Amino acid sequence: MSYDVQRIRADFPILNEKVRGKRLAYLDNAATTQKPRAVIDTISRYYETSNANVHRAVHELAERATTQYEGARDRIAQFFNAQREEVVFTRGTTEAINLVAYSFLRPLLKEGDEILVTGMEHHSNIVPWQLIAAERGAKVVAAPVLDDGALDLDGWRALLNERTRFIAVVQVSNTLGTVNPVAEIIAEAKRRDIPVLVDGAQAVAHLKVDFAALGADFYTLSAHKLYGPTGFGCLLGKKARLDAMPPWHGGGDMIRTVSFSGSTWAEPPYRFEAGTPDMAGAIGLAAAIDYVEAIGLDAITAHEHALLEYATPQLHAIKGLRLIGTAPGKGGILSFVLEGADAQDVGSILDMQGVAVRTGHHCTMPLMARFGVSATVRASLACYNSEEDIGQLAAALNKAIQLLR
Repeated sequence: MSYDVQRIRADFPILNEKVRGKRLAYLDNAATTQKPRAVIDTISRYYETSNANVHRAVHELAERATTQYEGARDRIAQFFNAQREEVVFTRGTTEAINLVAYSFLRPLLKEGDEILVTGMEHHSNIVPWQLIAAERGAKVVAAPVLDDGALDLDGWRALLNERTRFIAVVQVSNTLGTVNPVAEIIAEAKRRDIPVLVDGAQAVAHLKVDFAALGADFYTLSAHKLYGPTGFGCLLGKKARLDAMPPWHGGGDMIRTVSFSGSTWAEPPYRFEAGTPDMAGAIGLAAAIDYVEAIGLDAITAHEHALLEYATPQLHAIKGLRLIGTAPGKGGILSFVLEGADAQDVGSILDMQGVAVRTGHHCTMPLMARFGVSATVRASLACYNSEEDIGQLAAALNKAIQLLR
C-alpha cells in the first residue's frame, strides 16, 4: 500500500488551522508532535466515561480507569519489547533521566568517578549528571562531535577508562538529526561492565526500538514526541536494575506498608510512581502507539527519509544558508543558519508565511558552541509532513532573505 500523506494529514485536526491566514506547514516536530484525532478522542472518552483514581477504590469507574491505565502499560511494554515491570511512568524524558541520576547513580558515585556523555546531548542529559557529580566530587566528560555532526566514536572510546562509572547517550540528536551507534556503544560498555542510559526522546517516533535486544540498562522517552499527550513519558529500566534502586519520591501508591516506625516499598515499577498518576497520559500514549502501528513505523521512517532527501538539496540551493549537521544516515531534522541573519528574525518571517519552525539553541548550548553559532533555525519532520510543506518552507526562506537584506 502506498503512503498516503494527505490522508494521514487529515487525521490531525490542528493541521487544518490557518496561521497568519496561510496554510499551516508544521515543521516543529522535534519540539512536539501534533496529535491525531484517535488520541484526542481516546483521552476525551476516558474523561467522559472512566475518570477515577486508579488502584484503590472498588467502584466501577475506578475499575474502568485501572483496567485502561494498566492496559496502557501492557501496550507500551509490548511496543518496546520490555517486561511490564520494566515500564516506569514518568512526566517525560527529563524526569526519567533525573530518576536514574538520583535513585540509581547517586548512591554509587564516588569522588573521581566520571560520567561519559557526548557533545550533542540535550541539557536534560547533561544537567542531572552535573548536579550529582558536583555533590559527589565526580565529573561529567563529553565525547567530541565531528564537523558533519557525527559522534567521534574513536574519541568516545579514548575517554573510557577505569573511572568511567556511567554512560549516557542520545540516540537521535534533537538539533542535528544524527543517529548515534547506540548498539555499538552499549556493546563496548558491557565489555567493561558500565551501565548505559539511552535518551530516546527523538528516536521513538522515527525508529523501531527493541529494549530487550538493545541491551541498554535504561531507556527514556516522552509521549508528546510520539503523537501522544504532553507531560507524560516512560523510563524503561532493566528489571534487575530497578529492583536494586530505592524510591526517589515518597507518597501514596509507592508503598507496601507505612508506620511511624518505618515504611516498606512496593515492587517496581510502582516503587517509582508516587501519588495520583497521569491516567489520561498513559492511555493517550497507548492510543498514539496504536495509531503509529496502524500506519507502520517502517513506512513512516521511509517516508521521512525520502522527504529529508527531497528537502536537503532545496535548502542547499538557498544562497547563504548553511546546514548544521550532515552526518550520514541522519534523521529528519534540518538545522541551519542564514548568513547575516538572526535565527529569531528568520523564524518570525517564516511564521508570517505559515511555517512553524524552532529557533534558538534547542537546549544544546554546548553543541551550539562546538559549531560556533548561538542559535539555529530547525525544521523537523513527522509522518504528516509533505513535499508541499518543504516547498512552503523554501519559499518562506527566500522571502526572509529578501526582507533581511
